[in-house]
Amino acid sequence: MKPLALTLGEPAGIGPDIAIAAWLRRNSDDVPPFYLLGDRAFIAARAKLLGVDLPLADAAGGDISRIFTEAFPIAATGHPTTARPGHPDDNSAAAAIGSIRQAVTDVVAGHAAAIVTNPIAKSVLYRAGFAHPGHTEFLAELAASDGKPRQPVMLLWSSDLAVVPVTIHLSLREAIATLSSPMIVDTVRIVVSDLQSRFKIARPRIAVSGLNPHAGEDGSLGTEDQTIVAPAVATLRAEGIDARGPLPADTMFHEAARRTYDCAICMYHDQALIPVKTLAFDRAVNVTLGLPFIRTSPDHGTAFDIAGTGRADPSSLVAALRLAAQMANATHSA
Repeated sequence: MKPLALTLGEPAGIGPDIAIAAWLRRNSDDVPPFYLLGDRAFIAARAKLLGVDLPLADAAGGDISRIFTEAFPIAATGHPTTARPGHPDDNSAAAAIGSIRQAVTDVVAGHAAAIVTNPIAKSVLYRAGFAHPGHTEFLAELAASDGKPRQPVMLLWSSDLAVVPVTIHLSLREAIATLSSPMIVDTVRIVVSDLQSRFKIARPRIAVSGLNPHAGEDGSLGTEDQTIVAPAVATLRAEGIDARGPLPADTMFHEAARRTYDCAICMYHDQALIPVKTLAFDRAVNVTLGLPFIRTSPDHGTAFDIAGTGRADPSSLVAALRLAAQMANATHSA
């Protein structure tokens, strides 16, 4: 299999720390070969700060699988990186964005099997003029360079629970105003397609949550579940998709309920992310569906307060790397 392209993320955060820690676990945790897109001098300095003797190697033109066993492969992006742990500087945004752009270029060109992204600091990017709500939307724009618009879908995956929010980075007020039956239908279609092709689930079972408490209680607690969610589920079932709902969200996530579906479709961000982060905070992986390439990411933030201290846990990144490799293998074998 081709190597994975790992982005730098926010350089002042824990992305560099967990990348180094993941490489150090390459044997004990069966970490698949990856290369980091970033500044070699910066990574060398961060490794020194962490007290790690880190052999570095140029990833360009080399056999990454062979290099990976002995050294940490880095592909230069041309963006000098100078931020200190916990302190983003004027180079941070360009370094983070440049790493993402190069990762997409590499995977589209066939140099990498998939993209794994380290956490970014949106506030830092916004100050530099970044015009997207987050990683997901930016990757969708980059993927649309062929002229075909992409609808990105955010899947939070763990062995305990897989969830998808229909509306993502919107305020609750905006999410409710934006939600529509076509949006739910399009989201579930993408989820089902990717679960079949990239997760090898032949007939995915989809549980669709309601928007309101108790899924609206027959309209007494809001009509959206009757007028928006239920019609979407009916459309999906008519297409032969194994979908059911709207279901009361407060009873969807206990152990017995989780055994009845492969993925839960939720109406807004926190409705999906609270249960998965409660059940699998250190193991959950963020996966972007609906793109022409595979993208995963650890399901946590930049953790400025512990960057450079050696206390960052790489478990979620390791899970993201392993899932990206599994998805790439499944896609390749299809």
